[in-house]
Amino acid sequence: MTHAGAALLRTIEILDQHGVRRDIQIPAERPLTVFVDKRELVTLMTLGVRPELLVLGYLFNQRLLTRLDDVAAISVDWEVESAAVKMRSAITDFESRTEHRIVTTGCGQGTVFGDAIGAVGDIKLPDKSVARINQRELHGLLDRLRHFDSVHRQAGSVHGCALFQGARMLVFVEDVGRHNAIDTIAGWMLAHEVDGADKVFFTTGRLTSEMVIKAAQMGIPIVVSRNGVTAMGYDLASRLGMTLFGRAANRHFLCYTGSERFDSDASDDEGTNTGAAPEPVPELITISGD
Repeated sequence: MTHAGAALLRTIEILDQHGVRRDIQIPAERPLTVFVDKRELVTLMTLGVRPELLVLGYLFNQRLLTRLDDVAAISVDWEVESAAVKMRSAITDFESRTEHRIVTTGCGQGTVFGDAIGAVGDIKLPDKSVARINQRELHGLLDRLRHFDSVHRQAGSVHGCALFQGARMLVFVEDVGRHNAIDTIAGWMLAHEVDGADKVFFTTGRLTSEMVIKAAQMGIPIVVSRNGVTAMGYDLASRLGMTLFGRAANRHFLCYTGSERFDSDASDDEGTNTGAAPEPVPELITISGD
């Protein structure tokens, strides 16, 4: 894989409410057209934090590949705004599997192929004895995120997603769309052979059907959002046995589904925040141990 990172912010001049002209920073959204074995698949609008992982995770979450060894190479070239993917073996029924596209909701509008949605019924998440979360762990996760320096704090207009194992944050990614951020995390998990069974996924975006499907395909049974849930997201999570937390910020949250995985303790409302700042995070996508 190439390592074609790009500038995340762009400086522009604005006129504010006081009639003062000043410089501010905005997210540097850019198109990335994905070609698979020289066939154009899709154009993703992205910040370009880790574009190779984004492309890898996108193909995984669209069920166009199942493991890292399916891919021979991913090469990103920002001069032509494209990503060239070379597969070890041609994708079977490529045209029929990608002809039915569903445009999903939300900022940085996403696309899900019908083949990915149709396979939801085949997904089996680990049971409640394998994957659990208690109230202290949930509060600790939210506290960890509050201290993050990010593109959103500097410029707004982006979503953030993170992957946790217990209290340990493994990866944090921001992008113009929540679907890009989760795909980048999926690509990181695939590249590093990380299993989702004992992980918790966090997003600042709402829990739509697309986000639930992608988290399930990544094998993650517990999902936390700062936002709410849509009716289809709720129905899919209920069918899959996924635990969904929404409206989660500070000490507040709603458990929409899968409460059997959650060990509630209302007495822990004040017990997590010690006031100490967490360890610094050097990058917008941080890979522990690398």
